[in-house]
Amino acid sequence: MHVVMLGVPQSVTEELERKLHEEGAHHAVECSIRHARQLEELPEALPSGLLVLWDAGGPLEDTLAFCQQLHARRTASQSHLVVLTQRGPDELDRLDQAGADECLAPPGARWGTRLMALERRLQSMVPSALVVDSQRSVRMEATLQALLELTLAEPGPGFFQSMVKQLAQVLGVTCALVGELDGNTVRKLACFNQGDFCDLPPYPLAGTPCQVTVDQAICHYPDGVAARFPEDTMLHEQGLRSYLGAALRDSRGQPIGVLAILNDRPLEARPLDYALINAFAVRASMELERLRARDELDRSREQLQKTLDAVPDPLLVKDRAHRWVAMNSAFCRLVGRPLEQLQGKTDLDFFSQHEAEAFRKQDEQVFTTGQPQENEDNFADGSGHTHAIVTKKALFTGLGGRPLLMVLCRDVTDRKRLESQLRLADRMASVGTLATGVAHEINNPLTFVSANITFLEEQLNQMMVMPESLPELREVLTETREGVGRIRELVQDLKSFARADEERSGPVDVHRVVDSALRLMRSALRHRTQVVRSLGEVPFVRGNEARLGQVLVNLLVNALQALPARHPDDNRIQVSAWREGPKHVVLEVADNGQGIPPDLQQRIFEPFFTTKPVGVGTGLGLAICQTIVQSMGGQIDVRSEPGQGTAFRLRLPVDGSVTTLHRGHSAALSS
Repeated sequence: MHVVMLGVPQSVTEELERKLHEEGAHHAVECSIRHARQLEELPEALPSGLLVLWDAGGPLEDTLAFCQQLHARRTASQSHLVVLTQRGPDELDRLDQAGADECLAPPGARWGTRLMALERRLQSMVPSALVVDSQRSVRMEATLQALLELTLAEPGPGFFQSMVKQLAQVLGVTCALVGELDGNTVRKLACFNQGDFCDLPPYPLAGTPCQVTVDQAICHYPDGVAARFPEDTMLHEQGLRSYLGAALRDSRGQPIGVLAILNDRPLEARPLDYALINAFAVRASMELERLRARDELDRSREQLQKTLDAVPDPLLVKDRAHRWVAMNSAFCRLVGRPLEQLQGKTDLDFFSQHEAEAFRKQDEQVFTTGQPQENEDNFADGSGHTHAIVTKKALFTGLGGRPLLMVLCRDVTDRKRLESQLRLADRMASVGTLATGVAHEINNPLTFVSANITFLEEQLNQMMVMPESLPELREVLTETREGVGRIRELVQDLKSFARADEERSGPVDVHRVVDSALRLMRSALRHRTQVVRSLGEVPFVRGNEARLGQVLVNLLVNALQALPARHPDDNRIQVSAWREGPKHVVLEVADNGQGIPPDLQQRIFEPFFTTKPVGVGTGLGLAICQTIVQSMGGQIDVRSEPGQGTAFRLRLPVDGSVTTLHRGHSAALSS
């Protein structure tokens, strides 16, 4: 038997509790006693049982108000309200009118009789749909079976519909519903009313039994629920009289929804019924929290996808198993496939085995070392077009601490094509700069070759060659052969310098590149400066011969232009090469010219930056030199002091496939 004591002082509480326990035990009624100092400490719907209100003897109106509030929140047929008071007969009548069932002088007597009478009244009441004695075992078995089925049911869109339908049918109630809290509003998840599913628009939580349910975890109104909540229009429109609801809570204990059954008849409930409705509520809470987590995950994925799509370059995310777990729209366009066909795939699904294994090896290195990596590869799209792709790979930590690899791709096909055109244009500009000198170099041997051929023709026209003339003729032929050879070398150097097969990469002979560049520049150099070659024993480097020749010619032209107008013997350009460790060769072009001011040294590699007059330079020469050297895996830097000269130093990687060393030599350029 539930016993609620409101405002009873400690001096009376001990004796009253002793009498309740002793007399209750004598009549086989076990008492469960709850104390409260204020009315706010009690639940909105008071439990069935004995209610004891203490009258402190103050203003009668205060006690009457307490009595009326207790009476409004109890079910009269299931409770007995006793007021412990010392007031006279007239005031006792007013307390009776306020809802008191009985007024006693404290501490009262014959408590066992009252407890036994109330117990008989509760047991004799006609049970509700939940507790019909003749059908209780059958209904309880059906309820437990429904709970078991819902516990084992697969989550899905029909879960809540199945729950409310089973609850309504098994318990024989008019309506069962599940609602989700959305701020101060209840949004229907499923509602089964009068034998069919129905629409239920969102409704305010305030002024409804659902609000009490959310506050108290479980709420039961056996009868008269519509009268208690006049603002709840659904209760009045459907003629609903009783309500039993349980709050849905997430894993942190926060309310997230309500599960309720309502009936158009009185609805009694026992502790086991409360346990059952709570069990259904726990299962509904799990499903609702799962749906919320899924929706939150979907929103996060959508936001992530929007963020990825905002990146203009193709972007791909791989997991530790090398599966493609995320990518942006730019990557989809690059591959030529929609997002749905790419998620969960691997490199093997779209590339050859050789390419896929190369990519996997690169990825594994990043996964293992944690160090970012940059690579350049060729990629053929779905239409067969080849793209030059630079990929930057970096490791980051995803949800749950799992490692993920982010691959940022940049299609540099157009850029490389433009760079190639710029390099070719720069070479052609250099050829134009060298044209006069090259023509002079060709004219010199052509002059004596032409004269020698004329002499030979005259000698042959005499029909007889005197023996004493043979040595002279041999000398003429030797000189002619030398002149033709010089022309052939010069034309070959010019052809190598201007050729377009610059994408080919392989071992490059540094000595050969230096000799070729100096031959092209010979005419321009010999009238302005001394040129000293200091070439040590160096291995082949990895790169492109035409590109390296272009760099060297550009540096020689720059060095020549940096020399002041003075006697050639006072000017000097030195070309040096030496080995630096096992993996690098250094090639240096140094002059003793005007030098570069410190504030300009940081800008000389910027495109279009030049200190030359308008029309003399484009400002692309050194920028192109830097691009070429970096594309070969090397570095270029400058050391300069104003008035002392400048040295450009190239640090180039050794080609490991060739072990030949060129014997070094030092010499001045001959005229």
